[in-house]
Order: sequence, then structure tokens, then C-alpha cells
Amino acid sequence: MKRMVILYGGKSGEHEVSLMSAASIVRHIDLSLFEPVLVGIEKDGSWHLQEADLASRERGAEGPLPLLPGPRVLVAPNEGFMVLEGETGSERVRRLPCDLVFPVLHGTFGEDGTIQGLLEVAGLPYVGASVLGSALGMDKEKAKELWMRAGLPVVPYLTVRREELEKPEAEEILRRRVGARFDWPVFVKPACAGSSVGATKVQASEGLVPALREALSWDRKALVEPFLEAREIECSVLGNAAPVAFVPGEITSTHEFYDYEAKYIDPNGARLEVPANISEQQAERVRSIAVAACTACEVGGMARVDFFIDKRTGEVLLNELNTIPGFTHISMYPRMCEAGGLPYAELITKLAELALERHSDRATLRFSR
Repeated sequence: MKRMVILYGGKSGEHEVSLMSAASIVRHIDLSLFEPVLVGIEKDGSWHLQEADLASRERGAEGPLPLLPGPRVLVAPNEGFMVLEGETGSERVRRLPCDLVFPVLHGTFGEDGTIQGLLEVAGLPYVGASVLGSALGMDKEKAKELWMRAGLPVVPYLTVRREELEKPEAEEILRRRVGARFDWPVFVKPACAGSSVGATKVQASEGLVPALREALSWDRKALVEPFLEAREIECSVLGNAAPVAFVPGEITSTHEFYDYEAKYIDPNGARLEVPANISEQQAERVRSIAVAACTACEVGGMARVDFFIDKRTGEVLLNELNTIPGFTHISMYPRMCEAGGLPYAELITKLAELALERHSDRATLRFSR
């Protein structure tokens, strides 16, 4: 039996989403194969070992996974996880046995390569993309640059950096720049954030700068993209060297767009349809581009790739790539895998196998002379 440390919570704006995703994983994991060990990360960044029986207590529960006070957990280079026990100033340190890690951490400090780098230094196998793949998948601007270089179709965009707003006459310059490129409305979003955090639909030029300020409060650069009359299609990808794409799904939002509230707060915020009601040719194109998008960004393990299909032309356009997609009971990633013949519990097992496979492969490399 493998001891799987499940990291959840985190410092990002998607902390609450992580609690819901982790809860679903705990409730579906195959306990004959894995012993889940829960480590919760508070919003201040502190790590805490959870009670040993929390995972078993949550098996039949509902709602997000609790994040309780507990002994502090540290990460030691080449040693893995360490637990601090006892009173402050006289703590005892013990090693926390771990065979692999499932970082269920959406957004900044979880999906952007930082936690992956920490786990690499600690010598621990982990589920999901590598340091490079995670960083590229998180940065929407860099991902689009690589996709365009690979000849893949992407949603057009402009990048605005925080320092541009500080220049004299910046507001008028930015309005003209965006207006010359796109018709209104447009979407403004942080370049490195997920779950539509900090995203705004801007109806006219006067709303541009406030939307940019909101996006740039979450990241140092923001993307401006045109509003498309389009269908929102998603595709799950799974695998390391030979990734496979599952049957695509479609999201129809009841909100103005598929924002954070529609995704996680409003129970009627969106209708999720798996498989998507698209032609076989479109479905194959989506799956092909999804795999190519992951390959271009060096993304292995898993990814959810998001698309638009233009309602007027039928054109398939890449939108975003998520290296740690939602794992809640209604999330599209596990639902699309299940529609493709891979149930939730087996998906977790497969992700663990892929993590151990990559770790073993990396161990064959030379790092010194």
C-alpha cells in the first residue's frame, strides 16, 4: 500500500476550490491501494498535518474538506516531509513517511511550478505536470506564444503589464490600443490565475482600466481578449510521454460568462454536458489539438484543455490549459474521464502510477559528473 500525501488548501485565491477538490479525492480514493495522509495549507502558507482519521471520517461526508489545526509540516531537501511536534521552542522533529504526493492546489503556489520545484528538491514523486509544464500551463501568455509557434489556433490577445498603467496618459493609450485591435466587449483576466479569479467582461472602453486594475492586483500582467459568440468546450488529457485525450464536454453558463460564482458558488451557474453535442470531426479536432497543446507546453500527467468553438464559423480555438483541474464531484475533468471509460477511483490510481513512472524515469538521469 502506498502512502499518498494529499496537499490541499494553499495561499491562492482558489483556496476554497482546493478544499472541495480534495474532499472528492479523499471520498473516491481506493483505500486498498493508498493510505491518504492529509496535509492542509493555510491561507498564510503554513502547513499542518491533519488528524490521522480525518480521511476515513470524510468518506461519507459532504462539503469541503476541513482544514484543522495540527502539527507543523516542513519540507527538507532530499528528505521529504518533516513534522514538528511538541511545544514551541522544544519541538521534536520526525519524518513523515510518504511514497508520493498529490498536490490538490489550484492556482498560485500550487499550479505554477513552485510546489513542484519544492517536491523535486525534496526527492518526492508527485501527481501532475513537471516544474516547467506547470509554469508554462499557468502563464496564459507564454502558453499562447508556444501554441502559435506550434501552429495551433488560439484566441487573439493583448498583454498589459502593471507598469504600463503607471505611465502618463496610460488610461487613454490603453483604451486606444485595445479599441484598435478588438471590438467591444472584451475580456480582461490575470495572465497567471485560474477559476476566472480576477476576470471581467468589459462592455465599453470606460470599463477597461478598472478591469485591468482588478486583474493586475492578482498578477503583474493581464490579458485582453475579444468576446466571442462561441461554445465553451473542454477536454481532459492524461499521460506522460504518450498522452491521450478523452471525449470533450461542453459548458453552458447561466451567468454573463463562466465566472468564479458560476463555477463554484451558484449550484445552477452552469450546465455541464458530457459528451459535448458537437460533430465527430469537431470532437476529433478538439482532442488532437488538446494533446498538441500539452506537448507544446511540456505538460505531462494530466491537464484540462479549454476551447471555444465559434458559433458563426465552427472554428476551434485554444483558450487555456489547466495542469491541476478541478476535482470536485461536478468538475469536468473527472467527468470527461469517466465518460471515456475511466471512473473517478481508477483515475486517481492512474495519476499515481504516472507520477511514480515519471519519478523513476527521472531517477535514471545523471545530475553530476
